Amino acid sequence: MLVSLLAFLITECGQNRAGETGRARDIETIPATDTVKSVQEIGNAPGDTGSEPEAEEETIVKAVFDFERRTVMLISGYEMPLNGLGTYSFHGDESIDSVKSALSNGVRLIDTASAYGNEKEIGQAIREAINEGIVQWEDIFVTTKIYPGNEMEYPARSIQACLDRLDIGYVDLMLLHHPDPNDVEAYKAMEQFVEEGKIRSIGLSNWYVEELTEFLPQVDTVPAVVQNEIPPYYQENDIIPFIQDLGIVVQGWYPLGGRGHTGELLGDSVISEIAGAHGVSSAQVILRWNLQKGVVVIPGSSNPDHIRENTELYHFSLTEGEMARIGALDRGEKHDWY
Repeated sequence: MLVSLLAFLITECGQNRAGETGRARDIETIPATDTVKSVQEIGNAPGDTGSEPEAEEETIVKAVFDFERRTVMLISGYEMPLNGLGTYSFHGDESIDSVKSALSNGVRLIDTASAYGNEKEIGQAIREAINEGIVQWEDIFVTTKIYPGNEMEYPARSIQACLDRLDIGYVDLMLLHHPDPNDVEAYKAMEQFVEEGKIRSIGLSNWYVEELTEFLPQVDTVPAVVQNEIPPYYQENDIIPFIQDLGIVVQGWYPLGGRGHTGELLGDSVISEIAGAHGVSSAQVILRWNLQKGVVVIPGSSNPDHIRENTELYHFSLTEGEMARIGALDRGEKHDWY
């Protein structure tokens, strides 16, 4: 029953997928091309034996990472970079300097949220970087989020406030930050902003199997992204495939541990040994491990050297044995409450 329901949802999402691929911040659009097909594959619904589907609604679209382009095509029809910058702890000038440093080093995905209190600075940094010729409007992918409580109780007002603070024309991806009693209505408000061209893709943050199973039947648009905590000590090995089998892209926050736990993770003997074998850093090994699991990474750093290092993930790959060794490090150790 659940399989049929989820397959139906995917079909509905296909009908709601962006019919145009916009490229400029003034929301000018150009006709869609076959790019979606070039980086996606049709997969069977969970539990299927792999035989030809009896009906179209029994197929799902599974996102495939394009390591050459360093992007993934979302179910909404827009490309998202595979690695980006998380800005959770940034404030004031630190926000501006870190984002501009990231953009200067080739980062094109910037992740923020209303709760971070830095959307205004993030938007300023992006506008300055464009004016200084560091990056072009059409190459940037910006994510923000609205928070439970008052923001989800009055979602239209909260969404517009995010757009106003960022002041970059539209948002590439907006997420609900956590589950909330008003999350369905908040999500429907985001759907309306998509219809108006102010948001391109929508998704969820900190949603797991139980929450998704309850939530998805209540909305019309399958989330393009689910963003969860995914470091090697908390791997979500049962959750990631569930999400990916719905055609949803998984994104990992705190990929390097976060909140005082980074040092322990980077110093792990297994990770350090693998890093030495490839001539890279422990951070690069962890981020590459995520990418090879099909998880987009958004590590946070205000250090220009670390920001650059966190982008250098495509000149090496981990073997199956190395992936398995890191997989064995899972402790179920969650470093945040949600």
